[in-house]
Amino acid sequence: MKKKLLALALLATAFTASANTCPDVLKFMKRKLNSQETVNMCKEFQGKTLLIVNTASYCGFTPQFEGLEAMYEQYKSQDFVVLGFPSHEFNQEAKDEGKTAELCELTYGVKFPMFEPTDVKGENADPMYRMLAEATGEAPSWNFNKYLVDKEGNILKHYPSKVTPSDDVLIKDVEKALAM
Repeated sequence: MKKKLLALALLATAFTASANTCPDVLKFMKRKLNSQETVNMCKEFQGKTLLIVNTASYCGFTPQFEGLEAMYEQYKSQDFVVLGFPSHEFNQEAKDEGKTAELCELTYGVKFPMFEPTDVKGENADPMYRMLAEATGEAPSWNFNKYLVDKEGNILKHYPSKVTPSDDVLIKDVEKALAM
């Protein structure tokens, strides 16, 4: 009996410790794109290197979906994940989530996680995006801004829209973060 109680106490302590170690940037529940399913960001992505991107379906940078998916495929076995957040912020996103999901999946073959439309700047910005902007000093100024987050949850760097997934600077920074 004492052994069972001790084991339960240790398990509860380990659970509490792991819950307390969740990085602030992941302490959110987010709804998947075009779905009612929500994702516990901490449970799903803690311990992974992340590239968080505000996306849009009807933008000159929209072809970056292809490069983001290629980057995700190349590094996902090393616990790298691209997280996409469509945003109407710059008036270049479909109002219908189904159309956004269709474009991502059918046109660009996106398999990395995509989430509900999100405000990414200003006083209505989603708390996660406020945190990203505060940590880097850079709020998204347009679609396809990127934020690199290491596996410890440290927000490392912001990349503007013009930095594509194939740019050497981004690739080197991702590889460096993966090696940490």
